[in-house]
This record gives sequence, C-alpha cells and structure tokens, in this order.
Amino acid sequence: MKPRGPLMIEHRLIERMLELVREEIRQIKSRNAADPVFIDAAVDFMRFYADRTHHGKEEDILFRVLAAKKMSPADTNIMNELIEEHKYGRQQVRELVDAKQAYFQGNRDSLKIIAEKFTALVQFYPEHITKEDKVFFPASEAYLSPEEQEAMLQEFWEFDKKMIHEKYRSVVEQLEQGKR
Repeated sequence: MKPRGPLMIEHRLIERMLELVREEIRQIKSRNAADPVFIDAAVDFMRFYADRTHHGKEEDILFRVLAAKKMSPADTNIMNELIEEHKYGRQQVRELVDAKQAYFQGNRDSLKIIAEKFTALVQFYPEHITKEDKVFFPASEAYLSPEEQEAMLQEFWEFDKKMIHEKYRSVVEQLEQGKR
C-alpha cells in the first residue's frame, strides 16, 4: 500500500460523516432546533478524527517529509493551500462549538450560525478531499522512494496507535476541568 491509501480510506469515513451532517442541517431547518448530542458527536469526530488523526498524519508526517524535498512550485503551493484549508476547517469547528454553546444558553439566533457552520464544512471538505485524492497525493508520491513510502506507512501506523491514548487523556482532562 502507498501512503495515500490510509489517507484516502480516512477520507471515505469523513465523507460518510458529511452525509450525516447534511441530514442534520435538513433536520435543523425543519425542526427549527439543534440536537446537542449530534453536534457534540460531529464536533468530536471533526476534531479528533478528521483533524487530529487524519490532518495530523498529513501535516506531521507527509507534509513534513515533503517539505524537505525539492518540490515543484505548483506542488509546494498546493501543499501550502492544503495547510491553510486545514486551518479553515478548524476555525469552522471552533465557531460551531461557540454557536452551540450560545444556542444552548438561550441565544436562539445561534441556531442559524450552527446551520451555517455545518454547511461550511459540508461545502469545504468535498473539494478539499478531491484536491488531495486526485491532485496532491499522486503528485507527492513522485518525490518519495519506495523505501520512504514504506517508512511513512510505518510512521502512520505508529501515529494511529498513539491516538486512542491522546483521545482519552483529553476526555479525562476535560472532565477534570469541568469538576473544578
């Protein structure tokens, strides 16, 4: 398997979550209410899986290795665009969390912001994923020897093994902060 394999498999799960978010947007509009359990689950997924796990492998491993290579200006530009797009996704999720908190503290106007932030994510991710799957991942492999690709896959597996511990350490820390 090439390094893009695990990343593209992760994209398929992100796309499945986006379908659920699309349905939640429809539900918000028809009910004129938000589901706090769904929002929390979606935020957790976006923060931990899409961003920390998936984007983490891209930024902390793939992009790090590629940054040390002499890449074409076009490929360098795409990589920089992808990094900025990751930041955009993080910002949308932060604003979604803020809107959810305001909504459940009684600010009914925040319902519109919740729907807007979900909409921003479902509009953003498909184009971002296509850019990675169809353009950047195939191009990036030209810069990596078979040995480098295999080492990267191993680093991906090691990265993933740490994620469960990071996730639940974060859960405990958040719960501890709430008890203070």
